[in-house]
Amino acid sequence: MNTASLAPLAVVLPFFGAALAFILIRHQRSQRVVSVSILAVTLVLEVILLLSVWNTGAVAVNLGGWLPPFGITMVVDQFSALMLVVSSAISLAVLIYAAGQGMADGDEDGPISIFHPTYLILVAGVSNAFLAGDLFNLYVGFEILLTASYVLMTLGGTTPRIRAGVTYVVVSVVSSLLFLIAIAMIYASTGTVNMADLALKLGDLDPATQMMLHLMLLVAFGIKAAVFPLSFWLPDSYPTAPAPVTAVFAGLLTKVGVYAMVRTETLLFPGDRINTLLMVVAGLTMLVGILGALAQTDIKRMLSFTLVSHIGYMVFGLAVASVVGIGSAVFYVVHHITVQTSLFLVTGLIERRGGTANMDRLGGLAKLSPLLAVLYFIPAINLAGIPPFSGFLGKLGLMQAGVELGTPLAYLLVAAGAATSLLTLLVMARVWNRAFWRTPEDAVHPDPILLATGPDGSRLRNSEDVSEITSGRFSSRDSVDLLPRTMVYPTVGLVALGVSLTVLAGPLFSLSDNAARDLLDRTPYIEAVLGEGAAE
Repeated sequence: MNTASLAPLAVVLPFFGAALAFILIRHQRSQRVVSVSILAVTLVLEVILLLSVWNTGAVAVNLGGWLPPFGITMVVDQFSALMLVVSSAISLAVLIYAAGQGMADGDEDGPISIFHPTYLILVAGVSNAFLAGDLFNLYVGFEILLTASYVLMTLGGTTPRIRAGVTYVVVSVVSSLLFLIAIAMIYASTGTVNMADLALKLGDLDPATQMMLHLMLLVAFGIKAAVFPLSFWLPDSYPTAPAPVTAVFAGLLTKVGVYAMVRTETLLFPGDRINTLLMVVAGLTMLVGILGALAQTDIKRMLSFTLVSHIGYMVFGLAVASVVGIGSAVFYVVHHITVQTSLFLVTGLIERRGGTANMDRLGGLAKLSPLLAVLYFIPAINLAGIPPFSGFLGKLGLMQAGVELGTPLAYLLVAAGAATSLLTLLVMARVWNRAFWRTPEDAVHPDPILLATGPDGSRLRNSEDVSEITSGRFSSRDSVDLLPRTMVYPTVGLVALGVSLTVLAGPLFSLSDNAARDLLDRTPYIEAVLGEGAAE
């Protein structure tokens, strides 16, 4: 049996884990064990899938024995397998962080019983989207992960979270409705929604009809990926959620939109008809996003704007539409998922240690917690693209692709990418200078937690003022571990994973370039689904 035939388990296992976690809703320790174990097994399975397709190429799995284009098809190629592995690794790290936060706070009355099954459903939706071989199954994957994300975003039921959740739901519903209308129109025009079959049939349509369908899908995926000017919703939605939820949203949800854009642009609509539009969108996304980050004082909002900005790099590679461009974009997606998620986890630790994520109220963290300073510094300079880290390598590949294209707009986009990288460094340096380097007394409005903690940074001093300050923050406990190992260890692991991308850049770039060749060729994907010779 081909190991790639196990691909449906990447979706089934998280669903099974969610059901089991829901059954154990009154046994939170058992919930944690089940959730972490299921994700760990899923990650091992996906590594096996990646190794399999690395050697054999794309493989299709027809569920229920129904042959395409009539049945549900899951396709595993190098691109989708790589995304599965990275997404599950990130999801596992964030889940351990979230479970550790619950154990450290002793929050037995919190929403953690809802969190675990919902989180696993989110992972199942992400995996389903990456494996989908037809547009409707891709839509189902989006809806699964979005439904779970609605619950996760509003955990705790606070007013800011409900308000942000309403915005997020409205935008997501509009995007999904547009996607569903596009699917209906594509089916009406071609009689199929199987993507391999569509790759052969869409070319027979009238060019105007093709362009209309193309743009509808692009707008729907652009909203989900948060590209400019469709990114207005993200900076107001993500920062209000709990730290682990914000981290996994930032790392994964927008990248599913990017994945859908890359898959449909290369498979369904090959050619350069809208590459100029994509270049303009990429440049504006980079620059507008990073300028928004410069104006922020809250670290989570600042990171949300940098998230939007760096989506532009991925669209940059897609717009160039060469092996170097798309290969570098795939590499950059892997880099960005890892580094951006780790920065949000570090921000959760900053908020816990310093009492706030507002830079105006922070100071002295480098002295109070050198480990926290290191955990911020490494992914921060990686995101900014400082050599020799993976952020630099990914951006260098994208700029090389732009220079090879050689058009005036491509050169302009290279300049925008370089400017965005420098401004990202400036943004990261502002956080370092304010939150870590200066003393707490130099902050504009220093948080009392910073002023009331000892130099070891591990526990609060006993005082009535501090007890009152933390009463709503840490369940009124007399003393609180501000940097619990259960939260620090997964953060360290994720930061180390980001560094390992630099060490493993050679094999990862080789895999990314091979994935790009298959994406641009289309033949391996089409023949894996429809049979040998179908692409001809």
